[in-house]
Amino acid sequence: MGVLIATIDSSIVIISLPAIFRGIGLDPLAPGNIGYLLWMMLGYILVSAVLVVALGRLGDMFGRVRMYNVGFAIFSCASLALSLDPLKGGAGALWLIGFRVVQAVGGAMLTANSAAILTDAFPAEQRGMALGINQITALAGQFLGLLAGGLLATIDWRAVFWVSVPIGVVGTFWSYRSLREIGSRKPGRIDWIGNLTFSAGAGALLAAITYGIQPYGGRSTGWTNPWVLGGLGVGVALLAAFCIAETRIAEPMFQLGLFRIRAFAAGNLASLLTSIARGGMQFMLIIWLQGIWLPLHGYDFERTPLWAGIFMLPLTVGFLIGGPTSGYLSDRFGARLFSTTGLLLVAAAFVGLLALPVDFPYPAFAALLLLSGLGQGMFSAPNTSAIMGSVPPEQRGAASGMRSTFQNSGTALSIGLFFSLMISGLAGSLPHALNSGLQAQGVPASTAAQVAGLPPVSTLFATFLGNNPISHLLDPSGVLHTLPAHNVQTLTGTRFFPQLVSGPFHHGLVTVFTVAAVMALVGAAASALRGRHGKAGSDRPTDSVKGRQPWRKAPSS
Repeated sequence: MGVLIATIDSSIVIISLPAIFRGIGLDPLAPGNIGYLLWMMLGYILVSAVLVVALGRLGDMFGRVRMYNVGFAIFSCASLALSLDPLKGGAGALWLIGFRVVQAVGGAMLTANSAAILTDAFPAEQRGMALGINQITALAGQFLGLLAGGLLATIDWRAVFWVSVPIGVVGTFWSYRSLREIGSRKPGRIDWIGNLTFSAGAGALLAAITYGIQPYGGRSTGWTNPWVLGGLGVGVALLAAFCIAETRIAEPMFQLGLFRIRAFAAGNLASLLTSIARGGMQFMLIIWLQGIWLPLHGYDFERTPLWAGIFMLPLTVGFLIGGPTSGYLSDRFGARLFSTTGLLLVAAAFVGLLALPVDFPYPAFAALLLLSGLGQGMFSAPNTSAIMGSVPPEQRGAASGMRSTFQNSGTALSIGLFFSLMISGLAGSLPHALNSGLQAQGVPASTAAQVAGLPPVSTLFATFLGNNPISHLLDPSGVLHTLPAHNVQTLTGTRFFPQLVSGPFHHGLVTVFTVAAVMALVGAAASALRGRHGKAGSDRPTDSVKGRQPWRKAPSS
């Protein structure tokens, strides 16, 4: 329940953004408001990525169950505050962004300690199944959030946040009453230097990547922005200082020594690469469906966010099938076979998506999504079990936080990387296609040139939010009121923009999915090098639920 609600809330806002911004009376695509849009999407992910290591380490020191329970309470209170936003405009957006950050703190407490609690509770021969269910629940939550957001946003934008409140309250009382501390605790001092340098460095780096996809100085992206370059430099410098400091502190936050364990190092590298590839796939598929395929098949742009979530369900089904099954089998046969094979299937799915035309037959598309979901499920569950089972019991909280950091950071990095690749691809070909297409429908040459010269990020986000891109681009000029009715109908219909952008978009899509396929293959190589078995260790696990008998001692792997 904890990881499900935490991961659902990491993605539920993405689909709901149009309704949320309409509710607070703010145009997210206005030039001065794109920052609000980005922080609403990415603030939760960035905070989670930065804090999970520190919160996992605190769990080792003060009790994982205690941190988990506090996380549920913080998450519930923040969800209630989000649903009660009393402000409008920019102030309303800042209220939502601020409490999304607070909500992310609670979510990070849940995700940082859940895997460690389960590793304490289950014996080695059952740990893969337990962690597999937990991990696949987390991954499925990201995609279920897309569907839930689309459904709830049609009722009321506040319902997107209301839904977390009762689940959070039930989870808070349930975990407080039923969980007890049975894991190994390692009392110690808080590593203030490590916490500050890591949080500031990772925050600066990820924030700079976020702003790098915004236009700057007439360019389609902001990678030449001095603030972005400065943020990247400061972030790298602080993380380098963090790594040096952690080797000289008696009780460090980040256990760099764990990377000497081959299963831990290889598993986390594969997890990072897979997370980057998965994040890129998620966002590109949403744009593909919402901006091109669904409109071409007669769906209004306003309805595409909901239907995009529905048509992506085969991916979630694959997760739910592949995760628990591979987790169970990896308990018997080891993690390497399943995790490596899973990433090879993911790479094959990317290659298959590259072969599809822009206006694809849905059965083939659904089959490839199912294959990708199965592959990601086969990888994630055994990989998580191998990582957590390879570390000493007293460091499981820190290890769980480090694993979550790599996974969450990969999602944030994927947005900066793949959006930049897509925007760069569109910047080379979209302006000419847009200019000629608009003039062919009677738009004056000066207006067409002005619209075609706008940064493609606005067009990309318009499709992402379920807005009609042509209406959004032409409304400020008022030209739609001067054109004949049949031209207006063509321009604002469901086929003009998809047919116009399909060529440039497919060119960018080929670049993005090729890079993602290579990352999956490199991840598969790292997974294959984790060691012969990669199974959980031989520590003595016990049950962490009150009133139950401890598990028997697990045999050594």
